[in-house]
Amino acid sequence: QLTDDQFQVTRKKATETAFSGEYYASKAPGIYRCVCCGTDLFDASAKFDSGTGWPSFWAPVNEKNVATEEDDSFGMRRVEVLCGVCDAHLGHVFDDGPAPSYLRYCINSMSLKHQKD
Repeated sequence: QLTDDQFQVTRKKATETAFSGEYYASKAPGIYRCVCCGTDLFDASAKFDSGTGWPSFWAPVNEKNVATEEDDSFGMRRVEVLCGVCDAHLGHVFDDGPAPSYLRYCINSMSLKHQKD
């Protein structure tokens, strides 16, 4: 069962406040899973400090585990990231990340559940 805040982020596409999420500064190894269905989304080894205040990853565990779609809300053109299994809103992906992918998956902590190694 989701908390009210998790529901607002994952099902209503809200965004948590920068630097407020549980995982934005975490350096613990492990796998970040979808808080709604438990699908493996991101490995901590792909996490980096983007300085944005949200957990950032340069690649998902498996590209089949995430989906993307155009997001034109708030007068901006962005690419939304969704769980590939349950369609939970995770965050957005940008093309200003580090090598090797040069992508920055900017993800809400509330959409994730960290499983330590």
